[in-house]
Amino acid sequence: MAGTLYIVATPIGNLDDMPPRVAATFGAADFIAAEDTRVTMKLLNFLGLKKPMVSYYEHALQKGEGILRRIEEGENCALCSDAGMPCVSDPGEVIVRDALARGIKVVPVPAASACVTALAVSGQDTSRWVFEGFLPVNKKQKRERLAELQGEKRTVIFYEAPHKLRTTLDDLTAAFGPERSITLCRELTKLHEEIWKTTLGEAQTHYAENDPRGEYVLVMAGAPAAEAEEELTLEQAAQRALELTRNGYAASAAAKAAAQGTPYSKSKVYKQLLALQAD
Repeated sequence: MAGTLYIVATPIGNLDDMPPRVAATFGAADFIAAEDTRVTMKLLNFLGLKKPMVSYYEHALQKGEGILRRIEEGENCALCSDAGMPCVSDPGEVIVRDALARGIKVVPVPAASACVTALAVSGQDTSRWVFEGFLPVNKKQKRERLAELQGEKRTVIFYEAPHKLRTTLDDLTAAFGPERSITLCRELTKLHEEIWKTTLGEAQTHYAENDPRGEYVLVMAGAPAAEAEEELTLEQAAQRALELTRNGYAASAAAKAAAQGTPYSKSKVYKQLLALQAD
């Protein structure tokens, strides 16, 4: 009889947040699939447990086949990421998808989640939100992703590492304007936890002068209803696209972003943009 794949959430920073069921699941599992075995070893030491582990980090997902075979042979596996709920912005999602396709039972063992924790204390609208996770590293792909979010009315949540924060704030400010509200949640549940609700412009200025430290969750307000529904002329839409090109957007991506929320097609805005650039 096949075993079970348990998707086990772990504390996002404070080990005192460990739910009893999480500890019990680790204790009962035959083996653990960890994003980083070194990080999970610290967790197991805290719990006083010793368990065989296998890594499933992004560049070793071929091990997913071995994990699934062991479960099919009757072993129970506890899959965890370094912190929070696994399989969300995490390569474990591939293992879960393959497990379900093979008829393996998948059981969630929930606990803290950084995105929901940040949303709850952000002071932004929590009724409707969209999770974007980490933005693409590739500059072109990143601009295209942000262009797709132009006119998005729901609260938007991003994850970001400290060494990329300044660049991301520059890109967000260029895409959504310096007045857009954002809450920066740093080191959630840890000793130096910080929650700062401000604007993109103020955050950009602050971190130009101060080094970012720790992992960040960025909770950005959606487009104001008036802004999203504003009736622009074709000339105004093209002017908006022109500003985006000055901030590094390709003309096609800028036209697509500027056309959203307007009655004009991307091609119409694009043609008008070319006319402005020719002047």
